[in-house]
Amino acid sequence: MSRSGQCPVDPAVGISSMSCYVPRQRVRLQQWCDWTDTKWDKVRSVTGHSFRMCGPHEDVYTMAANAVLRLVLREDVDVRRIGYIALGTESSSDNAVGTVTVAGMVDRELRRRGLPGLTRDLEVPEYKHACLGGMYALVGAARFGRCDPRGRTAVVVAADIAEYERGSSGEQTQGAGAVAMLVQRSPSLLALDLDDVTSASACRGPDFRKPAGRYREDDYAPDARRVADFPVFSGRYSTVAYLDEVSHCVEALWRRQRRDPLRALREVRAVFMHRPYRRMPLQALSFLHVRALAASPEGRAELVRLSESAGVDSDAVLDEVGGEPDLFAEVLDGGRPDPYPASTAVSACLRKQPAFQESARQKLDRGASLLDQVGNLYAASLPAGLAAGLEEAAANEEELVGASMLAVGYGSGDAALAVPVHAVPGWQAAAHRIGFADALRDPVDLERASYEALHDRREVPGRHLRPTGEFVIERTGTKYGGSFQDLAVPYYAYQP
Repeated sequence: MSRSGQCPVDPAVGISSMSCYVPRQRVRLQQWCDWTDTKWDKVRSVTGHSFRMCGPHEDVYTMAANAVLRLVLREDVDVRRIGYIALGTESSSDNAVGTVTVAGMVDRELRRRGLPGLTRDLEVPEYKHACLGGMYALVGAARFGRCDPRGRTAVVVAADIAEYERGSSGEQTQGAGAVAMLVQRSPSLLALDLDDVTSASACRGPDFRKPAGRYREDDYAPDARRVADFPVFSGRYSTVAYLDEVSHCVEALWRRQRRDPLRALREVRAVFMHRPYRRMPLQALSFLHVRALAASPEGRAELVRLSESAGVDSDAVLDEVGGEPDLFAEVLDGGRPDPYPASTAVSACLRKQPAFQESARQKLDRGASLLDQVGNLYAASLPAGLAAGLEEAAANEEELVGASMLAVGYGSGDAALAVPVHAVPGWQAAAHRIGFADALRDPVDLERASYEALHDRREVPGRHLRPTGEFVIERTGTKYGGSFQDLAVPYYAYQP
């Protein structure tokens, strides 16, 4: 910020480098389908191929610290220039602190190696809003970078553990991992168009929650042998809320840019969307496309044709697009909200069209093969999508400079964020160093007994997971006396 109190005029701010960390423990979904008598063909097309799980030595803070340390060491980051480190997560195990724990681990390991440590002049916020925390942290860090009077850099790390009760509909959508990002002026990878960032939010009540009071209820996770972090959720309601909030957010962006929705959607080269499972971005894109057809005069004929094929009246779609449903109000009245039956029917019909399938593939599928292997990463899902997509685009020698690109984040409960982004000249060099594929190497595949034991926090039979080259939980405090207490406080160390 200048002496006049204003941020510098139009400084380019964005991501200069990224790094990734995922646990080695892997569950192959084809095997999981055999264990649970689930249809593999459906899981493969809807969800993906595998997911990762934290070992007993890991938590969200060790994963975050591992990603940040990789970033700092690989990119030779001048840590004395870092003024802001932000953690985005919904898996915090401490309701008092978070980011400072990650910063402390990284600082101690840097100093142990004889390298400069982090400065004390450092902001360490934590961002929480379900799966949107990572993107909120990224935008917050970019605004810091844009306005900091000393032009300092920021580090953002999105890290999460998605876990669901065994036997639940969400079990196949588990995952764990972390993505760290170096954010600064004059970025070398991706610039964020901060002036056009748009948002949408609405209270959805019981959409997807983790209330502390659930631990006191006898019906909650009765088979778990540990304090579980399984969410309270309703799948269909959550899907409706996702589609509603994302469409309102993206359409607000197009209104701000004074763009025709259909032309904007056709012209965007790449769309990176929050991805709880493989099919969700495709559902959202087709839903947006149908609404764009309804909102654009040149799209009405196609809307009528698709509506006829879907067996619905196109006027019903127009009515839904012009409506403002209050989903939570319907829940309060005892209902199960379904405000878009015509639009979703036409969207399903659209997804069967070869032309749309090819268009969606070109917009959505960058990095998809990598993301299929990690599962749902909650707050790290969209940052992981950016990392995997840019790494794959660079490997395929795709030129993205000048291309219209959009990152769309979403967090249940709910809120959405639309962030226009663009690749900067020379972005390929930074993209080649992301290392997403490298982070997936040397997995430890779990058989059923080991998966169930690890999931339930029991001793894993026949396996001794020996982490090397990463942060671990060394021990947990036990003191609860009058003069000093550290009960249940984890102590971390770097395992060479």
